[in-house]
Amino acid sequence: MDWGRAKNVLIYAFLLLNLVLGYQLWSDYREQQGANLGFDSLSESTQRAMENKNIQVLTSVPADTPSLPKISYRYTEELPDDPVQLAIPADSKLIFTPGDLVSALKNEIPQIGNYSYDAFADSSEDGSFTLHPLFEGQWPLFNADLELFYTDQKITAYLGSPVQIQDAGGETEVLPAQKALGTLVENYLPDGSVVKEITLGFYGQTFDSETQVAAPVWRFTVENGDPSSYSVYYVQGASGDVISP
Repeated sequence: MDWGRAKNVLIYAFLLLNLVLGYQLWSDYREQQGANLGFDSLSESTQRAMENKNIQVLTSVPADTPSLPKISYRYTEELPDDPVQLAIPADSKLIFTPGDLVSALKNEIPQIGNYSYDAFADSSEDGSFTLHPLFEGQWPLFNADLELFYTDQKITAYLGSPVQIQDAGGETEVLPAQKALGTLVENYLPDGSVVKEITLGFYGQTFDSETQVAAPVWRFTVENGDPSSYSVYYVQGASGDVISP
């Protein structure tokens, strides 16, 4: 018996077995990651379109579909033309610790506690963070902004007007995020898109009126090839219509 040849056959067999096991582990990991992100809840046509168009979703797909009303909102003060300088600048790192940010700015921006930070609306060009007011302390109103300007790692000024938000009535059973994502993937997103964020909130067209109306929407933040540039799509929570400002 040729033991040298037999040994080589065994080595190749073990290498092949390791490759098969490695592929199986990688495949199981991908499936587990997909399940954790909620991909298993997407329709077959959506998953197929993601593969064909090389579309990635790097965020979890929300499973909850709450019923939300339309809201009305108005600014209680006139928006200043220029940013208002803070008497005492605050560390810009506080933007990532909401409790500390509120403590540092509540004397000069009393409404700051009812705002949430929007990580995908920051502007490095003018050095600003963007926050949105919340309805019932949870759902952001994407139409309204509070900008915090920073210089040398210090928040030095702000621009925004207090917003009064009210329930306008008429509960809407919000379209599941899976269906909203499917509409975008199959009909709107270009090849190679990367979905970075899916957020439920409110959005409405702006009219020449003191009081505005906004409806529930899913907001999708999408990277199209350039990591520093994003496109935003709003999918109406009731009708499923897509708005891309």
